[in-house]
This record gives sequence, structure tokens and C-alpha cells, in this order.
Amino acid sequence: MNAAPLSDWHPALSSISPRARSWLQNHGSLTQLIQRRCCGEFSVKPVFQSLATVCGDELAVMNLRRDELALVREVYLYCGETPVVFAHSVVARKDLRGAWRSLIGLGNKSLGTVLFTNPIVKRTPLRFKKLTSAHPLFTRACRKLQVQPASLWARRSLFTLHGQSILVTEVFLPSILELA
Repeated sequence: MNAAPLSDWHPALSSISPRARSWLQNHGSLTQLIQRRCCGEFSVKPVFQSLATVCGDELAVMNLRRDELALVREVYLYCGETPVVFAHSVVARKDLRGAWRSLIGLGNKSLGTVLFTNPIVKRTPLRFKKLTSAHPLFTRACRKLQVQPASLWARRSLFTLHGQSILVTEVFLPSILELA
């Protein structure tokens, strides 16, 4: 997978519309926010979950070696029939026996629901990146889109429970801006 320096993920947004900024900078549960905007037509559709190598810019964040496998889970968050977010999460293999063991059986349940209902889960500050076709998550996020945009905004943060971390990256699809 493509390696990208950690500095490519920034702590602040620039050159972005106020509407997109409000979605990206929301510090609460993205799942709950989308559910409220979709009036009950929210769903999670898993597309990948397996032990796999991770993106180059995830290695240092997750303290993984280049060839080390981690649990990678990818889902689309839908409003009705429209995908609005592509979510990608990474858990080190060693942490699947501990704090995050229940993630293996999530299926079409929202990871956000698990993370935001446990008061002892801690979250690092959000970091942002404008993804292009040079980033592997861009290509995967665009699979459900009829028209591929030039770029997509993404955010990521680490969630920690009992010293074990899960890295969650959310790629915002163009249709998210249509939600009132």
C-alpha cells in the first residue's frame, strides 16, 4: 500500500466549505448525527473485514510493522439507498484478544455506537486529510459512487480502551452534504 508521511494528516481544516467543515469537525458520534438527519433510514453495510496489511500512513499510528497483519473493517454508512460515509477501522491483531475482541462480530452494527456508549473509551483529537487517487482509501471509498470526484475529505482518530487502540478513519462522500 502507498506510504504517506504522518504529517499529511492535519489537526486543522483549510479551504473547505462551512457545511463540509461542520460534518468533519463534529466531535460526537457521526453515526448518531447521520441517523438524526436520515429520519430512520440509516444503515451500515460492511464490505470488508479480515486480517490484512494496513495503509502506509497507519503503520506508525498503530505501532505496526509493514508486514504485520491487523483487523481491518470497512463499511459504508447509508442514508436510505445512498452511501454518505466510508468508514475504515484498524485494530492490531494483539488487541483482538483484549478490549476490542467484540469488534469481530459487529456485522452491520455501527462501530460508533460501541465507541460512544462506553464512557471509558478515550478519543484522540481529530486529524484531517484531503484524499486523492494516490491514497488507497480513496479508491476503496469511491467503489459505490457513480461518479468519482477529484478528492474526498477524511478524518481519523484513535480510540483507546484499557491501553489498546483502534484507528477509525471516516471518508466523507459527496452525498453527505445533501443531508439537512
